[in-house]
Amino acid sequence: MYSHVLVPLENSPYDQAILAHVRTLAQLCQAKVTLIHVADGFAARNLQSLKLRESEEIRADRVYLDQCAADLSTAALDVDAVLASGDAATEICAAAERESCDLIAMATHGHGFLNDVVRGSVANQVRHRCLVPVLLVRGDAAVAATRATR
Repeated sequence: MYSHVLVPLENSPYDQAILAHVRTLAQLCQAKVTLIHVADGFAARNLQSLKLRESEEIRADRVYLDQCAADLSTAALDVDAVLASGDAATEICAAAERESCDLIAMATHGHGFLNDVVRGSVANQVRHRCLVPVLLVRGDAAVAATRATR
């Protein structure tokens, strides 16, 4: 059914919801998985243009992404990891096209409508911009809060 799944990660406990789901889906479909994290801080957005050194945050994001890829690889999955920078929705859509993905699977926080209008939602932007189907899995706020305090 699916041959290549793009999984945007935000380096938060919410990622566990989508990673668990994608592990099973990719095994069933024998699909390749590409993980992507889009660093969007000042250093990440200006790394190339200002010739900045990689920040501690970007290094931590790379370690996290590599760990998630290694975890999925233990399930005999073909996994790649991409660390991008800039606007998250733009980079996710570009990666889906560039990597020829046939599904984008991402976690959501389950904010209310008003909160999404005020703060914006990367998931909402992706589903409106991309022609690739988008699977949204709602993360568990209670689990995320518990893991965030550890």
